Amino acid sequence: MRPGDTVAVVSPSGPPNAVLLRRGVERLEGLGLKVVVGAHALDRQPLDYLAGDDAARAADLQSAWCDPAVSAVFCCRGGYGAGRLLDLLDWDAMRAAGPKVLLGSSDITALHNAFAVELGVPTLHGPMAACDVLAAEEGPEPRTWESLRAALFGAPQTVRGERVLVPGRAEGVLAGGNLSLLASMCGTRWQPSFAGRLAFLEDIGEEPYRIDRMLTQLLQAGAFDGVRGIALGSWVDCGDPYAVLEDRLGRLGVPVLAGLPVGHGSPQMSVWLGRLGVIDTESCSLAGIVSDEGQAR
Repeated sequence: MRPGDTVAVVSPSGPPNAVLLRRGVERLEGLGLKVVVGAHALDRQPLDYLAGDDAARAADLQSAWCDPAVSAVFCCRGGYGAGRLLDLLDWDAMRAAGPKVLLGSSDITALHNAFAVELGVPTLHGPMAACDVLAAEEGPEPRTWESLRAALFGAPQTVRGERVLVPGRAEGVLAGGNLSLLASMCGTRWQPSFAGRLAFLEDIGEEPYRIDRMLTQLLQAGAFDGVRGIALGSWVDCGDPYAVLEDRLGRLGVPVLAGLPVGHGSPQMSVWLGRLGVIDTESCSLAGIVSDEGQAR
């Protein structure tokens, strides 16, 4: 992206806090971006965990993606609901609109995975417009902000982890996101596959046995067949997940790097899904490679 580009902010999942959204928009404008907010971004409905009805949320997302004046679509927040939109989107029209940036995390994993399958475009896993790490009253969390700025404007990044579960080095296109969402997409046309890729996983508020169950589901569905390496992000309020992560993933025989500050919590570093990355456990790092040749097509 470049200063002066137009960003559309939409709510595909849960309802955003209006104050946080206003602050988030102001912060993005501080990067030199023009920001427009989707018509239904602050809608409400009887199912209060959704930001407006499905058709309105899908319309905002599709309209923004298909608008030639818009260079990027940023999501307000996660929560729940993005998966409900996948059958409502006109994928042919969105494919014809060409590539642009989609930014979000958590529940937005449903969109990351579907965009990869349907559109073949890289997407940015990072902090959202109406979340505390960007929109807190005292200002954005500094490491989160600098990482997002670098990712948006094309600077290569290296994210440091905290521990190694299986040593080694691996290169491949990065894919994945929130573990709960990835498991929920098994059996759909957007079922995740990490064949020939690096898998990125994170989650929040899940007990170790639930993490075990979701990993087992993905393993039995063949999602990890042919995976080249695994990068594990944050596991906020998940107890101590590392025993089950090592038990379920260590037997795959590929490098497993853990403790990356990507996902939930603070800081939230930004990483490109659908572009080449390198896991190097000697330096305990995940390095992104920013180049068109690194796109997943």
